[in-house]
Order: sequence, then structure tokens, then C-alpha cells
Amino acid sequence: MKLCAALFVLFFAVSALAQEHPAVAAQPNTVYVGADGKFEANPDTAVVQFNVSAQEDNSRAAYDRASRQAEQLRQILRTNGIDPKSAEIGYFSIQPIYDYRPAKPKLVAYRVSASVSLKLKDFTKIAPLVQQLSESDITGDQSITYTLENMDAAKTKAVEDAYRRARESATAVAQAAGRTLGELSYASVDTFENIHPIPRLQPMARMAAANAPAPTEEFSPQTVTVTAHVNAVFTLK
Repeated sequence: MKLCAALFVLFFAVSALAQEHPAVAAQPNTVYVGADGKFEANPDTAVVQFNVSAQEDNSRAAYDRASRQAEQLRQILRTNGIDPKSAEIGYFSIQPIYDYRPAKPKLVAYRVSASVSLKLKDFTKIAPLVQQLSESDITGDQSITYTLENMDAAKTKAVEDAYRRARESATAVAQAAGRTLGELSYASVDTFENIHPIPRLQPMARMAAANAPAPTEEFSPQTVTVTAHVNAVFTLK
């Protein structure tokens, strides 16, 4: 009975390991290791996202109101030294609104909605931009995400860190066995990005006093962390 239980535990452990790592055929005189690495960097780009929405009794009136709001938005961008062409439309929709309380649904209004995203390199423009957007009452909730434009370079550094750790582990195993670590014969790599969004900013921007500092004043954006996992097989001499 104890032998069966031990075999079950061994089988479960091997099955779990197979799910976490790629299947690698064991070869004589090799060592298989896995290691995690990471790279942290200050973000170089802020992505500001917000919605524009207008609702009126008919589709034409809703469209015209949304057009006026969009023009206000373009003017706010120009006031802050931002080219409106740098803003991107994520989606645009015209949606009928029904009242479902009567036995037969009744068309009562139309809503025009659009999502807008804007990439900024100059972080000092974020606070005044968000403040003016909130005060204008033309946009919905706003949010900010910090990221890296050159994410590939950060991933490369994370992989280098993971590989260094994997090789150090393999070297330790080889030395413990009285062997010398040989060449790399197999490797697999996975990378992951950890981007930190800031909570929606519309309510706190509206509550700010005229001369009060922005809620994010003097704080630094949280670093962007890229992690990597390397599985490697080295020969043994």
C-alpha cells in the first residue's frame, strides 16, 4: 500500500513538471535547468485613454453633439501643445436606446460613443490634460498606463538575466558531480510584461482645487518589469 502511494506521488510530481516545462528527452551526460530572470526600466510612454459619449432624442442630434465634443477635445489637445492627429480612435458606434418597461420596447434615444487613446512622451502634460478633460465634461472615465516603446530590448535583457542564472545553476550541478559544464544543446524562452495601470482619474481630477497640486505631483511612474523564464540543457564533460 505504501509503495502504491509513493508511486502515485511520483507520478503526480512528474505530471505537474511536464505541464510547467516543455518535454525534453533526457540524454546521457547532460544537465537540465530552469531559471527566472527580470529587467526593470523606467517607462518612457504614457497611454491616456478616455471615452467620448453623447445621447440625444435622434441619431442626427446625437451625432452633432458628439462632433461638437470632439472639436472641444481637439482644442484642449492643441492648448496643451498636442497634435490632435496623435490621438487614436479605438472604436466608434451609434447605438439606439430602448425603454423596455412597456410591453413593446420603445425607441427613446440614440447614443454616439467613441474611445480615444493618446500616447505621451512628456509626462508633465498628463495632469493638466486630464484636469481640462474632466472639467469640460465631454469625456467619460480616464485612465493612464505607463509602458516602454522599445519593449523588445527590455525582453532581451530579461532573457539574458534568466540565461545567466540558468548557466550558474548548471555549473553548480556539474561541479558538485565532479564534472565540467559543456555547451548549450537546447533552450526554450518565455517572456512576460508587467504593466501598471493608474486607477481612473476623472473623479479625483474634478475634486482638485484650482491651485492645488495634481494628485500625482512629484511622484514617479512605477517601473515596467519584464520577466523571462529559460529552460536549458547543457552537456557535461
